[in-house]
Amino acid sequence: MATINDNFLKLKAGYLFPEIGRRVNAFCDAHAEANVIKLGIGDVTEPLPGAIREALHSAVDEMGANQSFRGYGPEQGYDFLRNAIAENDYQSRGCDVSADEIFISDGSKCDTGNILDIFGPNNTVAVQDPVYPVYVDTNVMAGRTGEADEDGRYAGLTYLPCTVENDFTPNVPEQPVDMIYLCYPNNPTGSVATKETLKKWVDYALENGSLILFDAAYEAFITDEEIPHSIYEIDGARDCAIEFRSFSKNSGFTGTRCAFTVVPKSLKGKTADGSETDIHSLWNRRQSTKFNGVSYIIQRGAEAAYSEAGKQQIGALIDFYLTNARILNEGLQSVGIDTYGGVNAPYIWLKTPEGMKSWEFFDHLLDKAHLVGTPGSGFGASGEGYFRLSAFNSRANVEEAVTRLKKLIG
Repeated sequence: MATINDNFLKLKAGYLFPEIGRRVNAFCDAHAEANVIKLGIGDVTEPLPGAIREALHSAVDEMGANQSFRGYGPEQGYDFLRNAIAENDYQSRGCDVSADEIFISDGSKCDTGNILDIFGPNNTVAVQDPVYPVYVDTNVMAGRTGEADEDGRYAGLTYLPCTVENDFTPNVPEQPVDMIYLCYPNNPTGSVATKETLKKWVDYALENGSLILFDAAYEAFITDEEIPHSIYEIDGARDCAIEFRSFSKNSGFTGTRCAFTVVPKSLKGKTADGSETDIHSLWNRRQSTKFNGVSYIIQRGAEAAYSEAGKQQIGALIDFYLTNARILNEGLQSVGIDTYGGVNAPYIWLKTPEGMKSWEFFDHLLDKAHLVGTPGSGFGASGEGYFRLSAFNSRANVEEAVTRLKKLIG
C-alpha cells in the first residue's frame, strides 16, 4: 500500500473557504427562500473589461488559422506580456526589473505555494498573523512545521501578530528567520506598508540573509501616492525578495487565470554545503519541469490590460470596488462597528460586535441577515474577534448588505 505525506494530516479539517462554502450551502438547503448575499470569498463580480475581451477574441481567431496557430508556448511566458509587465508595472515606477526576471503563471495562489519546491525543508519561516491561509498550509504540507496548538498556531512557524495596537503592522522578528511572507495591501486586514516599513524589512532580510516572499496581489487598489506598489521600490530588495502579482482582482481574471512572479537574477540561496546558488535558475527549472505555461489566448488578454483602453477600463473597475468598500465602511461605522482597511484594499476588517467570536458572528450574520463574510480566526489566532467583508460584489448587493447590517446591529 502506498504511504501518504503525513504532513497533510496536520492540517485543519478543511481549508477556510471551502468550509465557508459548506456552511453556506447547508444554510441555503434548509432555507431555500433566503436571498443570501456573499461578501466572503474575494471573487470579482464585474465582467472582464472590453479591451481584454477583444484581445481574447482576436487570439481565439488566431488559433483558428494555420499561419497563426500556436501550440506549446514558453514556460516562462511570452515576451509580449513579460515586456509589458516590466515596462508598466516596474520600470515606470523606477524599479530595476527586466522582462526575463518575470515568470507568467496561472495564479499567485499557486506560485506562493509552488515556490516552496525550490527551498529546503529546514528553513525557518515567519508569517503575519492574521494571514492568507495558503502561506501557512503549504508550509505545513511541505513538512516545515509541527502540530497546531489549540489556537491553530503551528509549532515551528514564527508568527508576527498584526493587531490594532500595532496598527496591523508587525515588528520584524527578534531572532533571525530564513523566509518571511509579507502581503501588502494586506489580506485580510486591508493595511498597507509605507516605504519606511518596507525598508525595515529589507534591511532585516539583508542583515540576516533572509528571503522575503512579497505578495502584492492587491497593489492596484493603492490610492495613496506615498505607498509603494512593489517591494522593488526599496533599495536592496532585489537581493532579498521575490514578488508575486495577479491579474485576478484588478482585471477580473479570477475565472480566467493569469499571474506572475518576479525572481531577480541577483537573488541567491544557500546550498547544503554553505555555498551560494542562483534562485532564478532554480525557479526556471521547476517551472520548466512541472508547468507548461499559461495559454496564448489568456496571455494576449492579460497584455491588453496594459493598453490605454485597458488601463482606463481597469481603473474604472478598481474605482467601482473601492466605492463598494467605502459604502461598507460608512455603513458599519454608522452603527458603531470599528472598521479597518477598505481604502487602499478591497477588504473591510471589522471588530465583531458585543465580543462575539469570529465563527459565532459568521453564523449570526448568516442566520439573521442572510449575509456571508469571512471569520477572522480563519486567517490566524490574532484574527479572533475580527471579521472580513469583501467589496467584490454588485453595487445593489453591497447597498442591500449595508441595509441588513444596520437593521441587525443598529
